[in-house]
Amino acid sequence: MAASATVPSPFPASAIEEVCKVLGDAVKGDQIPNLIAPLKVPEEPGGPGTKWKRLFNVVVARQNKSQDGKALVRLVMEVMTPVRFDSTAEFEAVRTRVNERLLLSGFEVRKDGVVVTVRAARTVEEAQQRADDLRAELVRRDVHPDVLAFCRAELMQQNYFHAVLEASKSVADKLRNLTSTTGDGSPLVDALCFPAATPRVRFNSLATEWERSEQTGIATLMKGLFSTFRNPAAHAPRVAWATSRSDALDMLTLTSMLHRRLDKADVRQTVP
Repeated sequence: MAASATVPSPFPASAIEEVCKVLGDAVKGDQIPNLIAPLKVPEEPGGPGTKWKRLFNVVVARQNKSQDGKALVRLVMEVMTPVRFDSTAEFEAVRTRVNERLLLSGFEVRKDGVVVTVRAARTVEEAQQRADDLRAELVRRDVHPDVLAFCRAELMQQNYFHAVLEASKSVADKLRNLTSTTGDGSPLVDALCFPAATPRVRFNSLATEWERSEQTGIATLMKGLFSTFRNPAAHAPRVAWATSRSDALDMLTLTSMLHRRLDKADVRQTVP
């Protein structure tokens, strides 16, 4: 049921503040007068210049007059009109952040920008999971925590391009930490995981031809990770290297597997 079809109860000031902080990041200062015009509450001259505070003050003033929550819902729909955004990815990133706040009050922004009433989330974690199904799927797959730690902010914004870039960095970072060495990318893997007979980082005992083949295979997967995802993402413009949800999910799952193998690896320290 669309929010316009029912009158929402007044929102707590804390909820209005959190939503306005997200909306403030999504708009420019000179856009605010047009966005708040439908609320029919003039801004106070000389008031706070921070964008989110300007939005917050107008919404609170309108809510106090009307004694309902229509002002915040109206502002959200004004800001979340899809045509205002340069790309679907940008719109979805803001929508996810807004929904993480609104779901706690029983509202959600749909893909068309309309605010609807839904079952209220009981916890912050539930709201985050419902707002971002990719992160929920990663949790369901038990993806390694070190992967999520490297790209937590990007996943919160549904920024798949930089999520895969940051996650790929986490593998190289773990290699360096395990061996107290420097380097990056494929040269780092070559130095630590090859030759297959006497590597510094061993994924098994290397006692059989199969185990040596596995060693080579895991090391090659790491090199492929850097070549396929990290190098293009680091050097190509974002618009030329789009990352879909499915690609991000597959890549993050692969990175999780590599982390688990590194956690169990036998690391030979260099001889002084």
